[in-house]
Amino acid sequence: MTTARTLFAEGMRDHLAPALRAMGFTGWRHTFALPDEHHWALLGIELGSADDRLVRYTVNLGLTRKADWTAGRGRRALRPNPNTVTGLEAWRSRIGPLLPVGGDVWWQIAPGPRWAVAVQDTVAAVRHYALPELLRRLEGGSAGAECYLAPDELVDVNAALRLADVAPIRRTELAGGALRLYGDWSSSDAVAREVLRGAATGFLSVGDTRFGTVRCRDRAGRDLWAFGR
Repeated sequence: MTTARTLFAEGMRDHLAPALRAMGFTGWRHTFALPDEHHWALLGIELGSADDRLVRYTVNLGLTRKADWTAGRGRRALRPNPNTVTGLEAWRSRIGPLLPVGGDVWWQIAPGPRWAVAVQDTVAAVRHYALPELLRRLEGGSAGAECYLAPDELVDVNAALRLADVAPIRRTELAGGALRLYGDWSSSDAVAREVLRGAATGFLSVGDTRFGTVRCRDRAGRDLWAFGR
């Protein structure tokens, strides 16, 4: 029977790492980063225990200003390790407190037909909770972004998007004269582009002088489409 250690290595290499890269992370093995000019925005896989029968692991997140890390870096690695406290972090957290359940969360991999469920759950937790939190802190810290509408204020527009079979808007922000919409969209989705064009027209018709452009971004913060008045 394949050991838990082997299944863990396979899950990280063949499932988790490709999923993280699709979300915009770069990296390998147990350490990944979101590209950013001013910060190390890191995600790390921390092992709690590991043997042939069971592997326990969790996810750590960290945000460190590159200027703080570079200063006196003669005795430091190229970038911080998200699984090690350095004292230079602007923010650091395990993924558990970001999830609806709260508290510490450890996934377990054991030999058996359902061993990959833990990895799939980890991918979902990063996509829906860890990545948005990292992006929120990056945007708020470096670009002066502010929240535009609360989730309950997006109910009507998201209902219309779902009717058109388009993923909902996850969050909205104002920055640099633009309204940013974030969602699980891709640049190749022509239907999402046209439906979101209509949503952008609705936002622009309000006449809010704080923005003249609506920018649609994916969950990794990459620009997809821009619509103006």
